[in-house]
Amino acid sequence: MTDTTPGAAPSSPQDTPTDRPDAGGPPPRDGKAGKQAGGKEENFFLFLVKLVLVVLAFRSFLFAPFNIPSESMLPRLENGDYLLASKWSYGYSRFSLPLSVPLIPGRIFGREPARGDVVIFKAPPFDDTDYIKRVIGLPGDQIQMIGGVLHINGVAVPKVRVADAVIPESGNTRCYHPAFVRFLPDGSSVCRYPRYRETLPNGVSYDVLDFGPYAYRPDPTFDPDNTGVYIVPEGHFFAMGDNRDNSMDSRFPATPGGGIGIVPQANLVGKATVMMFSTNGSASWFKPWTWFTATRWNRIGGTF
Repeated sequence: MTDTTPGAAPSSPQDTPTDRPDAGGPPPRDGKAGKQAGGKEENFFLFLVKLVLVVLAFRSFLFAPFNIPSESMLPRLENGDYLLASKWSYGYSRFSLPLSVPLIPGRIFGREPARGDVVIFKAPPFDDTDYIKRVIGLPGDQIQMIGGVLHINGVAVPKVRVADAVIPESGNTRCYHPAFVRFLPDGSSVCRYPRYRETLPNGVSYDVLDFGPYAYRPDPTFDPDNTGVYIVPEGHFFAMGDNRDNSMDSRFPATPGGGIGIVPQANLVGKATVMMFSTNGSASWFKPWTWFTATRWNRIGGTF
C-alpha cells in the first residue's frame, strides 16, 4: 500500500524494510555486538563456577545430606530416610571434603563427640563408605555387653521395656523375621519389634531394639550380646547401632563388609541434625502421584 501522507515521497519495492540490507536495525559497529554476546557467555560461565564453589563450600563446611540404606539404626532411623548432618560439629579433615580429597592435613577445629550423638563417619580399613551409628564410648571407657545389657565402666546402662516399635512394611522395609509380622484389618502388614529405652551416664536417652532369640549371629563363635571388655583408645570412639541385633558395629572387628571396630575420631564426617525427607520406597518415576503417597510426611523435620 502506498503512503498517501501529504508531502511524503511515494514508496517503492526497493525501499521495503524486508529488502533493505540493514533490516532489523543498524549494523553492529566495530564488532561491539559480538563482544557483548561473548561477554554474556563468559559471565554465565563465571556464574556456574561460583555456584559450584558455593555448593562445595556449603556441603564441605556447613551441612551435607545423607541417606539411610539399612535398618541398623531402627527405630530412630528407617531405610529411606534422608537427613542433614552438620559438618562443623567435630571439626574438619579430609573426610569433610567430597571424595575425601586430602587437602586438609590432620584435623582442624577438632572436638570430641558426646555419648549419645548420632554421627556419620568413615570406617577403617576402607574410608570410602559413610556409616551412621550412635556414640557409646569415649577414650578410656570400658565397654561390655552382658546378657544383652550395655555396660560402661563396669556399670549397667538402664534398659527399660517400653511400647513395641511398629513399622509398616513397604517397598524398602521388610520385617527382620516372620515372628515380628503383624497384619492389620486393611490387609497391610507391619513389623512389631520389642523396644527398650536406654539412658547413658550423661543423661542421653534413646530407644533400641532387641530381637532376643531371633537375633542373627553371623559368627556362631561370637555372641554380640555377651562380649569381652573393650577399652576405647585415645582419639577413638565406640559406636553401636540402635538395632542391636542387626548392626555390625564396634563390637565386631573392622573387616571389609563386616564390622567397623573402634573408630578413630579423625574419621568423623558430621553429626546428624534434622530429618530432611523420608520415603517408603514405593514411588515410581513414571507415576508422579506416588512421589507424594510414598513420602513419610510424619518423619520430616525431626531433630536429633
